[in-house]
Amino acid sequence: MPDWSYRTLFRPLLFKLPAESARDLTLKTFGLLGKLPFGSFIIRTMGHMEMSPVLESELEDVNLKYPVGLSGSLDIHGTAHKALSQIGFGFIEVGPVTLNKGTCRQPIYRDEKKEAIIYPDPYVNDGVDQILQRLKLNEMKLPLMFRLRHSSGSTPQEAFEQICSLSGRVSGFAAGYYVDCLDEHWSLEENIKHTSNMAQFFRSLPEGKPVFLYIPLDYPPKKLKTLLQSIPVSQLHGFMVGDYVQTDSGYEAGWEGKSESFKKVHCIQQFCEKEQVIIASGGIHEPQDALDLMEAGADYVQLHSGLVYAGPGLPKRVNEAILYERTRNINSGAEPSFWKYWGWMSLLGIGMVIGGILAWIIAATTVLLPYDESFLGISAAQLASIYPQIVAFMSHDRITLAGTMISIGIIYFQLGRYGLRYELHWAKTALMASGIVGFSSFFLYLGYGYFDPLHAVAAAILLPMFIVSMRSRGDQVLNGQPNLVNDRNWLLAQWGQLMFVILGTAFAIGGLTISYIGVTDVFVHEDLGFLNTTHETMGQFNERLLALIAHDRAGFGGALLSDSIAILATALWGIQQGQRWIWWMFLLGGIPGFLAGFSVHWMIGYTDFIHLLPAYFAFAVYAVGLVLLYPYLMNPQKQAKH
Repeated sequence: MPDWSYRTLFRPLLFKLPAESARDLTLKTFGLLGKLPFGSFIIRTMGHMEMSPVLESELEDVNLKYPVGLSGSLDIHGTAHKALSQIGFGFIEVGPVTLNKGTCRQPIYRDEKKEAIIYPDPYVNDGVDQILQRLKLNEMKLPLMFRLRHSSGSTPQEAFEQICSLSGRVSGFAAGYYVDCLDEHWSLEENIKHTSNMAQFFRSLPEGKPVFLYIPLDYPPKKLKTLLQSIPVSQLHGFMVGDYVQTDSGYEAGWEGKSESFKKVHCIQQFCEKEQVIIASGGIHEPQDALDLMEAGADYVQLHSGLVYAGPGLPKRVNEAILYERTRNINSGAEPSFWKYWGWMSLLGIGMVIGGILAWIIAATTVLLPYDESFLGISAAQLASIYPQIVAFMSHDRITLAGTMISIGIIYFQLGRYGLRYELHWAKTALMASGIVGFSSFFLYLGYGYFDPLHAVAAAILLPMFIVSMRSRGDQVLNGQPNLVNDRNWLLAQWGQLMFVILGTAFAIGGLTISYIGVTDVFVHEDLGFLNTTHETMGQFNERLLALIAHDRAGFGGALLSDSIAILATALWGIQQGQRWIWWMFLLGGIPGFLAGFSVHWMIGYTDFIHLLPAYFAFAVYAVGLVLLYPYLMNPQKQAKH
């Protein structure tokens, strides 16, 4: 469920449900997807979360691929942990975990104006037995940080015994611990003594796993300073700042928690040692929030309410923002030579444009080439005298193919010039998938025993260019500063992205359908109505005529499918703020295809509304998508104030 679908379609619907029902429905659906045979592939394809060694880190002996974690309060039953682990999280909090199950009959609810989630009881959980049983059945690939909590109403001694017991029971699954041992019902002296005892206990364990003191987000500042001055801080690996504050309505986790997180991080940093780690969680709803907290001193961040309000793409966006900050001052060296690889893709694109223009000219004039007439054993003039509409119909097929070729050429040129040149992984993946489909579609021509020498020559020239261009490393995630804020332009871009995902998907369905019809029935009902004949009559007149038309149709379907893959991949993975070339690629790439499709139908009089309805729909989606994406793609990111 990427942001372009969540913010536009699903969130408005989910927010009409009670908060708990919406949460459970979302997590169950997402969890089910993660368990399906191709579920992981679908999740990775939708999000395309690319790893970078710059984001990896070591926390004691725990390897973290990303500096972003998932709050345990968001998925207390672990329903979707497997699926959520694939959208950019580096670790997952499990908890709070208590010895006994914690329940609450009061509902969770949302405060949409404040972008907050209100919990009546922050310690609701399944209890350690059920949590361990679930983990035994579901293997987790990400490190699990267990947040251990004593039962409500416990004395300090009882709390100590409970957390010690919990640590032993979960140690087989835990990569580290958040020790949630501060209790508002105890005196400051009791909290200091209890925390010191807990720190000494965990330090004495032979396993050496990282241990973090959990600091409630609303813990009083004066008490926090006294606490940090009084406990053996050096015996801890670091601190975990919580994500909710207690209000009259309940325990609130929301965007307003960022200011408290900032204060807590700043306070902790004054007392912790240099090598100690701070994890911040409250109020991170956009990438800029994470950057602000890291600038204040946090080493890692955890997401909670931001995932609900901003969308499932938030961890990826935060990772990209952190990656940009860590690499923007690194000299990447000289740009690769034009002839090394990316230039060949640009030349391939130019070749496709030239080939498309030539094909358009031929299709609009002679229509049939000499080898076409030789294959049929009849000239174009003779064919037109018998079937007046057939030559016009073949012109219609070939002009639409020519327009698609020009569109592909423009897209390939842009992806080579601005994608491969800067080693963008998504651009290389898009070109590879599109190119493989495009070149493979040549074999559709051979299905009817018709060999097109001109197409074969073009493929022989362009294929080596494609192969050479794929030598690109394609190991870069970004080119330029990513989006940092959930502003109006970003929200409009989610709708624009949705439009182009729909367009790419529609083109893919159309390409597959046309290819299938081309190699089976050749014509649809509207085609035969325009030609004023039947499939059998044409076959009886010239058995090779159907093969030639099938060759054109299958070729157009393959080209449209290739085009759709490049469009869809760019829409899914390449929409980055300020990347003007993508907007121009969409605009210029679409014009030849739509111009060819509409103009040839009008010129030959094939204006059946049902036949053209998919094209009208596609053009409307294309135009709306361009308008919605314009502010986002054409305006660079403005740095938000800290």
